[in-house]
Amino acid sequence: MSIHILYEEGPVLAVLKPSGLLTQGPPGIDSMAVRIREFLIKRENKPGSAYVGVPHRLDRPVSGAMVFAKHVRAARRLSKQFERRQVRKLYWACVGGTVEAASGTWRDTMRKIPDQPRSELVTADHPEAQTAILHYRVLGQFDWGTWLEIELETGRMHQIRVQSAARGCPILGDEMYGSPVTFGQQHEDFRLRAIALHARELGFEHPMTREAVTVTAPVTAAWHGLGLPLNEPAVEDGAK
Repeated sequence: MSIHILYEEGPVLAVLKPSGLLTQGPPGIDSMAVRIREFLIKRENKPGSAYVGVPHRLDRPVSGAMVFAKHVRAARRLSKQFERRQVRKLYWACVGGTVEAASGTWRDTMRKIPDQPRSELVTADHPEAQTAILHYRVLGQFDWGTWLEIELETGRMHQIRVQSAARGCPILGDEMYGSPVTFGQQHEDFRLRAIALHARELGFEHPMTREAVTVTAPVTAAWHGLGLPLNEPAVEDGAK
């Protein structure tokens, strides 16, 4: 279980999360947090356990940049940055269909569906409505659809997935929200399958030094297979 480190300074560790892997799970279940803990224990020869703070999450089928903390104070300070929307979150998404305008803003109201692991758009007067805002830029048009760069202003559950699907442009491979096509390796266990949504960049303030930090996560072979003009080698996307 190797860890792809993107940045490490003091108690801050930024890594590439593979698709198909939980950010954090119940005891006994594999997750990014579990792998980092095991990695730190082995690397630093720690007796017992190691602290891993989780200030934010990525959906299981999503890959990309994540930041973790190695002590409580750093975790609290990073969590506050996410809560206050002080973290710049830039995603790449490949969606079916054509997004006509070269750039724009999507504003909706949405909610998490009770007792289900999914969200939906609702009217603004719905009692559970939450504002969902993202800004996008078209990076390219292809036979399979549109390549988007997305900056999240809010961070609702499955926000990018729901907002794009609602416009007739579901993320490739996202069967939950209506994509009719596959993306990446089709594991027998559907929970390991990827969708074409990738946390490309994270911009935050180091919780101890106050230094501005930007981390960039490379994409996997599945992304290279879409014919995107990428100037970087593919990385292995292994949830297993």
